[in-house]
Amino acid sequence: MGRLVGSVIAGYVTMVIGVFILFSAAYMALGASGVFRPGSWDPSLGWIVLSIVIGVVAAVAGGYVCAAIAKDPRGPKYLVGVVLVLGIVFALPVLTGGGEVATTARPDTVPMFDAMSNAKQPAWVALLNPILGVIGVLIGARLHKGQNA
Repeated sequence: MGRLVGSVIAGYVTMVIGVFILFSAAYMALGASGVFRPGSWDPSLGWIVLSIVIGVVAAVAGGYVCAAIAKDPRGPKYLVGVVLVLGIVFALPVLTGGGEVATTARPDTVPMFDAMSNAKQPAWVALLNPILGVIGVLIGARLHKGQNA
């Protein structure tokens, strides 16, 4: 049982670290003008697409790590449950309009942490993230299983 719990934790930590590193690199590469629509805190279409790709890549990596450590098909299934539940919990503030969002126009230069706290994520993206996370975890687990075949 400890191995299963550890595999889920390791898989989720892999996802969090992957998301942080990839989003940080993408933000540094694109800057505020590439991430947001001009003068607003609304994300650009390019950023939305890139964020979806980053989320799936991180979920695949998490599923792979989880499957490798668990050596039991239940590990990735438990990680799927964690990703789904936490994804819904993190989507709730976006869906209910909770949280503080900047009402002022966006300056041209924005530090990354200000961008993270002021960005307006579309509701459909917030709902899509847990679904894509589940799919990514399952793909990652299957990729590991394929290596053992």
